[in-house]
Amino acid sequence: MRFNAAHLALLARGQPGSFDREGKLKVYRIPASNSIKPQEITERWCRLKGNLLFLMKKQIQKSEPAEVIVLERCHIVENRDNRNATLSIKFESGEPDLYLEAFTKSDCKSWIAALREANSEGLQKRIHHLRQLIMEIKGSEPTDSLIGEAQQAGAAMIPDPPRLEFSLECRELAATTRERKPNAFVQISVINTQQQSLTVFSSTEIVEGTTDPLFLTGVTFPPEYPICEGTRFKLTVYDVKDKSPEIRSFLGCTTFSVGDLVKSKDQQLTLSLRTSDGTNAVGSIVVSQLRMGEIEDGEVDQIATDAQGQKCTFICESASHRTTSDDKDNSHLMNAVFKNPVCKVYRFQTADSKWMFIREQMAECTLSFNIPKQLMTLYIQEDMMRIQELKELGDLSPHWDNLRKDVINHCRQIISSYQETLTEINKLTGSSFKPSISKAEKYLEFIPVNLHTQRMRVNCPRKTEAAYDVVTVGAPAAHFQGFKNGGLHRLLSRFEAEKKNFSTAYQCIYYSPENTSKAKEVLTSISLLQPLISSLGDQLLHSAQQHSSDSLKEALKTLSDKTEQFVHALKDELVKNALLALYTAQPGYVSKRHSTICNHVDESSPTPKEDTSTPPPLKRQDSIPHHSEYDEEEWDRVWVNVAMSLNCIIAMVDRLLEHENNNQEAGADPSLADVITSHTNGDWHEQLYPLVVTLKDCVKEVVHRAKKSMAFVLLQEAACSIPQGLFLKQRRDVVFSQALAAVACGFVMRLYAGLDDKGFLQQLHTVGLIAQFESLLSTYSDEVGMLEDMEVGISDLRRVTFRIAEAKSDEPSDLQPIVTGRRDYYTVEVPLPREVFEGLPNEIKEGKPLHVYPVLFNIGINQQQTLAERFGDISLQERINQENFKILNEYYRILSEKVPLECLPRFQTQTDLKELLEILHQNIQIKKRKNVEILWLAGTICRRMNGIRFTSCKSAKDRTSMSVTLEQCALLRDEHELSKDYFIRALDCMRSRHTQGGLSEWEDPEAASVADNKSTSRHFYPIALLLVSSHLLVVWLILSLSLLLAKYQ
Repeated sequence: MRFNAAHLALLARGQPGSFDREGKLKVYRIPASNSIKPQEITERWCRLKGNLLFLMKKQIQKSEPAEVIVLERCHIVENRDNRNATLSIKFESGEPDLYLEAFTKSDCKSWIAALREANSEGLQKRIHHLRQLIMEIKGSEPTDSLIGEAQQAGAAMIPDPPRLEFSLECRELAATTRERKPNAFVQISVINTQQQSLTVFSSTEIVEGTTDPLFLTGVTFPPEYPICEGTRFKLTVYDVKDKSPEIRSFLGCTTFSVGDLVKSKDQQLTLSLRTSDGTNAVGSIVVSQLRMGEIEDGEVDQIATDAQGQKCTFICESASHRTTSDDKDNSHLMNAVFKNPVCKVYRFQTADSKWMFIREQMAECTLSFNIPKQLMTLYIQEDMMRIQELKELGDLSPHWDNLRKDVINHCRQIISSYQETLTEINKLTGSSFKPSISKAEKYLEFIPVNLHTQRMRVNCPRKTEAAYDVVTVGAPAAHFQGFKNGGLHRLLSRFEAEKKNFSTAYQCIYYSPENTSKAKEVLTSISLLQPLISSLGDQLLHSAQQHSSDSLKEALKTLSDKTEQFVHALKDELVKNALLALYTAQPGYVSKRHSTICNHVDESSPTPKEDTSTPPPLKRQDSIPHHSEYDEEEWDRVWVNVAMSLNCIIAMVDRLLEHENNNQEAGADPSLADVITSHTNGDWHEQLYPLVVTLKDCVKEVVHRAKKSMAFVLLQEAACSIPQGLFLKQRRDVVFSQALAAVACGFVMRLYAGLDDKGFLQQLHTVGLIAQFESLLSTYSDEVGMLEDMEVGISDLRRVTFRIAEAKSDEPSDLQPIVTGRRDYYTVEVPLPREVFEGLPNEIKEGKPLHVYPVLFNIGINQQQTLAERFGDISLQERINQENFKILNEYYRILSEKVPLECLPRFQTQTDLKELLEILHQNIQIKKRKNVEILWLAGTICRRMNGIRFTSCKSAKDRTSMSVTLEQCALLRDEHELSKDYFIRALDCMRSRHTQGGLSEWEDPEAASVADNKSTSRHFYPIALLLVSSHLLVVWLILSLSLLLAKYQ
């Protein structure tokens, strides 16, 4: 590679003051390879100009350049563990990290700030900041050219709140007949003056039997909608019959522009409605601009708006009243994960005849696809690693070698299937959710069905603004594989019962699920601890080279802790016994015992004796006999060598530190002290280096043996599981992928909403969060299998922890959660922008694992559940509710012990949490059909404990939407004093399929998602069917079947 060296040298020799930053720093590198000794620390004069860092040859200002560092695709990290003022530059290319040590901590922080702003990403942030300043000064958006330049530069675009929101009411509508008053609704259309066309945007709900209808559903235009002062709207009023929009008659229409509304007095227009020919007036319509956050005495504050010269500055809220939650709703942080929001706005009356404003927002989540794609990649990597581990077992006897080949072939089939699925998913573009119509498609089986977030923001008089979140998702289940033989819970129980027969047929040793889980845990532990111990050994040598006593002590303490943890992980009889089993499976081994080997593990029964003259052997995890040629103590000696190597390092460090203290005491003779210091300065590294290498070698030997033994355990487990076990593993992967995507979405949403809540953050790192899944599946037919799948998938979420990390940049791609780990343990890392991350508690910033406690409560509510309760079995539902109540109760016990009650949110209904749990327990114990009180209580307890709420049914449409809307109206009634007279109307408004978008779009809300004005993915049906008596339902089913049979006959 050629470069203009002469020009770079000229830039490096620039005049003092022409650089962004310059000064003297200590410079060194730590190579990745253990065979290369670390670089010596040298003091150099450093100069920063643009994105170039020049390292001069000497420590004086006037010296020639020795190196130039391009500060692109790199990360500037402050080394907080080191007491010195040190920073490091980590390169994505894999080069050794460059360490820079300043002489003061303040100087170090100044360098960090300068280096982080030196690259193009820092320039993009400054452009974005300047753009915000322009918006604040001018009171309007930048020109299109500036927006285009900012987007090309990659600046994070922060969208505005809704451009415009208004409400409607009609007065003195003309009745079509004297005997009947109109059932009116208003259709809102946008007029395209250039093309002379109309675009239907939304509609209000239907208000029945009045000539003065007051519409509760408002009209909201999202920030990206292209409106300006001259944009005109057409309002058309229709009279409908039998609540059917298709049977409607035209009453009147009118038009107005955005400028007319904003410039009008009190931002309110009263317009005359006229017939199509414009001759007759049929009433009037009042258009009022909504301003959430400015409610007082039931009316909107009269705040004048100077619209002169403004092109697109119409928003629904005053800047002085924007709340924190609003900023979060519209920040680039939220928009990085939540996409394609659909917003509705309502106004409902409170008990004291005032108005509350509600904005309901639904959004898709990028994690619907991102999390499953990451999981599939991890599944593929884990299975490929498993194949490699099996190959590294070496030569095996023909029987075991054939079993190994069978397992490898099945693993390759799964890998091929996952790779094909991943390739197909990567081809998809467009929306970020899987519609229910695609739930049984093969290449989408890892994707959750209809995963959406729902947020209801409430603003009412004299009360603080509140927000209520819920995640809606289809039940995590393997729809493509079907439910003919049941779901995961039933299949796993049956498989474990039959597994012992499989082990006999394949001449394998039966290992219990606890043993195979332990084997995977050992593999995970050693794979994580070995590189960590190696890295800590390098840090110890670096501290020795620096001749820093404090740094040396700290490095030794960390190394000791991790090495002891490593040794403890291997002090298990399973490892020792597996090594013996592996020895017996090698070629040439002939057992001297003629009795049949028992293949089943029974820890309560003694192992058969080889010889009556020898004492009985100890109870073992396997039933392989002892062999006189195998030295069982060899394994003990191998891992004990690790502990002995560590002890040697500790002793050497103690001796070096003691010698250092003696030198300081002998400092009376300065010349002698200088000689001793200069002599021992290099001895520390030289004396510790061979001991550290020995420790690494011992650890490597232990890892080699342990990996082979645990791989052999898993080989036996897989061999006696073919093919059913691998099929179940694949099914479990599918269900877990859907469940993890949902819980990650909920965790991110709850975290973003609570970043400013100190009590919530304390609860998060002290105890963790409860994740309550509300399921509405029946215990009849295929939904039994779905519920069994869902139970196992949600239970597997207990193996997941979360961590918060600092994002590399504010780009949306760098704010996506990252999944790491393997099937027995996963970690989801949630990146946050630097300014947000710095405000978190130290425990979270240090990477403390954050736990989530998933619980599932199920109550079937449809007609199939009626059949199940009458003629079927509901024991599955009862068992799930009872077991998950114990988890919820245990979480409350831990929460009440470790977190003050002040950290929990406050609600109007101040029922004690303990009392709510007792009521929930009573409802679970009693035998009551369709006891939805269980779901109400569980949801209330979850909200009171700062938890994450999920609502599910088969496809997250009909039953889910009924539950969510009913819960929202109940919250408005209980927490915000919604008037009793408006409860049913509010419920009808939220459930109406006639309030957003064109009429035809609402016939299939999922299909409508591809339209320009995407509607919500919820079907809305009357609740009367759910409230009808179960006896009538049975009669209705019998009559329906009779009519159906008669029709086909």
